[in-house]
Amino acid sequence: MSWADKTLREFQDALASDAPTPGGGSAAGVALGQAAALAVMVSDLTLAKESCKDGWSVSKQVKETATPLLDQGLELATEDSQSFDAVVDAFRLPKQTDEQKEVRRDSIRKATLGAAEVPYRTALSALELLRLLPELAKKGNGNAASDAGVAGLLASAALKGAIFNVEINLQSLPDNYGVEMRKQLPSLIEDGRLYSRQCMDEVRLRLTDN
Repeated sequence: MSWADKTLREFQDALASDAPTPGGGSAAGVALGQAAALAVMVSDLTLAKESCKDGWSVSKQVKETATPLLDQGLELATEDSQSFDAVVDAFRLPKQTDEQKEVRRDSIRKATLGAAEVPYRTALSALELLRLLPELAKKGNGNAASDAGVAGLLASAALKGAIFNVEINLQSLPDNYGVEMRKQLPSLIEDGRLYSRQCMDEVRLRLTDN
């Protein structure tokens, strides 16, 4: 099953249900894909106008970064659901004997680590896009400034939402699990705040100028 094959309504209904998946991590993946789609649109609208020539360079960078994310965001949404389903399955393993308990514990930890790694990848991709959006908002087609702003908001939501999901999974694991993710999270959070604020400031300036 891939969320990419579902209608928007089907995904939304699944998200609203009391089923374990999809959840916030899958929603973050979808948000990443939508941010990328808007970023591509603004880039194309910029590249199509000679008067927006100052924005061509960043628009090309944004398209190069965002185009793969159109599919990747949906793939990450699906992988996030699958990774948490694996956690649920691990918790259902038998635990009558000491050996079973050990197998179950190790399976839970392995699955939980996997459930942290997927949104971590979402966060990295979201930040890669988000760091380009302030310049796109500043130099891109002014008629699409609000769209650049929404792209920034969605990329920020994907980043922050993914980080929440990384954190909630890592906190249930021993400290020697996900060491690299634990080390990188503070800078991911801070960089996300920085670029999100920069993007919003640039959008506000463009809207004021217009």
